[in-house]
Order: sequence, then structure tokens, then C-alpha cells
Amino acid sequence: MLYGEHNWTQIPDLTDKVAVVPLGSLEQHGRHLPLLTDTITGAEIARRAERELGDAAVFLPTLYLGASDHHLAFPGTVSLHNQTYTQVISDLVESLIGSGFRRIVLLNAHGGNSGPATAALYEIRMRRRDEKDLWLVLATWYTLAAPHFSSIEGMIQERLSHSCEMETSLVLALRPELVQMEDARGCTEPFPSQFYGTTVEQTSRVVVPKPFDHITETGALGHPEFATPAKGQALIEIGTQQVVACIQEVASWPTMQPH
Repeated sequence: MLYGEHNWTQIPDLTDKVAVVPLGSLEQHGRHLPLLTDTITGAEIARRAERELGDAAVFLPTLYLGASDHHLAFPGTVSLHNQTYTQVISDLVESLIGSGFRRIVLLNAHGGNSGPATAALYEIRMRRRDEKDLWLVLATWYTLAAPHFSSIEGMIQERLSHSCEMETSLVLALRPELVQMEDARGCTEPFPSQFYGTTVEQTSRVVVPKPFDHITETGALGHPEFATPAKGQALIEIGTQQVVACIQEVASWPTMQPH
């Protein structure tokens, strides 16, 4: 169900459903992918999930602006500062709660949104600590799908990064006319550390905030040169399956009772 296609008198009859808010971004994605990469992929997975879930959930329009300050050195990036984004998410979720929704899922497609969105949900939950029937969830689609990435035939990378093999494959599957494969080059130079990883081959065990231009000259990471439409289609299908399963489970979660 699409939230925006209902009028206000119909909303009270929908508040028993899960409200889903897709979150994207408008930021650089290397020399070969469009600025709306996260929004294009996240919105498509949301569209497919909405179709599969039918009356079980109500989907809001995708929020295309994200927290992307770390990409601002690259022309084209449009960002909300982290504090602003936290407030935007807080206002959005409080509006849904005010309308009567008790199960709200932020369906995220951009890593930079995770920190401020988590902060917003935490602050709301602490303000509303006595409302035991309220479920607020941040679900990043590629994190939900990550355990199944290894099943994709021919995939070189083990996890999704930025403008990489996986993201490039996604756009090749959805909007191939927007991809400049001749410019598809990522950053694969390892950093000499046991704890801090800058490439998709290195798992970082610490958090080191850095502007993206300090990590890669192209704006991309990983191995976008190995992307194919078939890999992208498989990613979309896996992502949709896991998003649907997650939302279905959230719909069944019980009211939390004190121990």
C-alpha cells in the first residue's frame, strides 16, 4: 500500500500496519554511477517489497536526501548535516506516531544515514519509554541481505561498499543508460593496519571518520569493473526477499512486557 495515495480520513484505518519509510541519498558515486544511485536502488527494492506485501504494510515516498557530508568534496553531492538529518527523521517518525502508527521501519539504502537515523530513533524511544507497544526499526537493505551475497554466481566482493561491483551491478540492472563502465574504477589499495580497513577486502575493527576524498580519488571503492546486470538482478531479488521477510516479522512482534 502507498501512504501518499490515501486521504487523511483513511489513515486511522491503516495504523495497525507497518509504516515503511525508504531512505536514499543524492551524492557522488564515482565517475561511472549517477548521484541518485542509493535512491534508485532503495526505491526499487521498496517498490517490489510493497507489491509483495500488499495490505500488510504502508510505504511512504522515498526520502532522497541523506546525510552525505563525507562526500561533499565531490561536486554534485547534496547533503543534510548529521544533526539536521537526525531532526528530519525525528520529525518524520513523530508525525507517523502522532497519526497512530506503532510499528515503523526506516528502510535504508545509504550507509551515512545509519548514525543520525539511529540517534533519532533512540531519542524518540527514550522520550516514549513507557509506550511498550511502539516498535521503531532501522533496517538497511544490504545488511539484511548480506548473509546471502555469497550465493550470487561470479561475485568477486564479499560485501557491498560504495560504487563497487555490487552497486554498479544494481544500476546496470535497473538503469544501464546511466552507467559509464569505461570510467568504472574503484580504490583497492590496502592500508597497512591490523585494525583499520579501507578496501572491501579488509574488515575494519575500528571506526575512523574520514572524508571520502581522503580514501579514494575516483569516489568509488572496490571492483566496479566486474559488475554485470545479472549480478545486479540477483542482488535486487535477494534484497527484496529479505526486506519482505523483515517487515513481515516486525508486523508479528508482540508488545513488550516488563520482566
